[in-house]
Amino acid sequence: MPESADPRRSRAPRRRTAGAVLCAPVGLLVALLPTGSAAADDVAAPYGEPTTRCEITDPRLPELSGLASAGESMLAMNDGGDRAEVLVLDGACAVGEVRTAEVDPYDPEDLALAADGTIWLADIGDNAQSRETVALIGLRPDGTTVLTRLTYPDGAHDAEALLLAPDGTPYLVTKEVLGASSVYRPDAPLADGATVPMSKVAALGFTLTGTPGGPVGRAGQLLVTGGAVSADGSRIALRTYTDAYVWPLSGSDVAGALAGPPVRVPLPEAPQGEAIAFAANDRDLLVAGEGLPAVVTQVSATGDLTGAAPAEPTEAAAGSLATAGGVEPLTAGLVAAAVATVLVWVGGKLRRRPA
Repeated sequence: MPESADPRRSRAPRRRTAGAVLCAPVGLLVALLPTGSAAADDVAAPYGEPTTRCEITDPRLPELSGLASAGESMLAMNDGGDRAEVLVLDGACAVGEVRTAEVDPYDPEDLALAADGTIWLADIGDNAQSRETVALIGLRPDGTTVLTRLTYPDGAHDAEALLLAPDGTPYLVTKEVLGASSVYRPDAPLADGATVPMSKVAALGFTLTGTPGGPVGRAGQLLVTGGAVSADGSRIALRTYTDAYVWPLSGSDVAGALAGPPVRVPLPEAPQGEAIAFAANDRDLLVAGEGLPAVVTQVSATGDLTGAAPAEPTEAAAGSLATAGGVEPLTAGLVAAAVATVLVWVGGKLRRRPA
């Protein structure tokens, strides 16, 4: 019997049904918010026009959620699922090696490749915000597995983004319906079988940009769905369903880097874009999403991030909160409370359904 990444469950939940039901109320409430003044000339020049790198057609990757570069190859994983599995893609997006671990995850959402060759799967999804722990699952090069459970200091959160610092420290970035995402870091090193508490180390504010895409309308512009750190440790990227945000990184101070202004990169419209990685040159962005065929898009870097002007609608200072495209904090809070009420009600209905 494989070990479960969530001690309360032995199988992953039926998250696709829940996600489809939750999209409607979230999208409806965010639709009431005014759009931010994001224009094409708000976006800094360090990234050029997107191009198609390749298309994933393998039926084993119907819900691509996590992506990472491994030299000229790519590592890919599905959203959710009932086992820890990583598929290695070549330059043409064909699946070669498949790596698995004897772990039954709850809801894996992202992955990252460490300097020592360990692949870390972030089992951090929690649509109903009911998990007592989340987990990081490490697939070591020697075939052994590390499973560390993590606890938030302030209750359950849904998250889909993992940032792995060059020194191996993981950071989780939450997915929030009004764009006020939080960043958490473990208080101790990861260890197999351990449960490690986390601390909140930063807060990010994402506003409406006007970039189309995603499964929930304008709400997709606020929801963080993936993250990446370049292999050379020079850049951090987070993405929503519609846009990518890139920060320069010095050393392993991820929280400090996120306190600075990012460059916003509008992404091609996609039905459910959740994956982001840096290419082998540590500069270009690779993005993809769910569904087959899944297009892996490359956005080439054309300049240096240093001194680049960020997109005006985005604030990414530590301790700041999103104002959702100009809505006053009180209004945003009231909308958030309404969203939370709807989500709790729908979540209760879903949990009462038979498996």
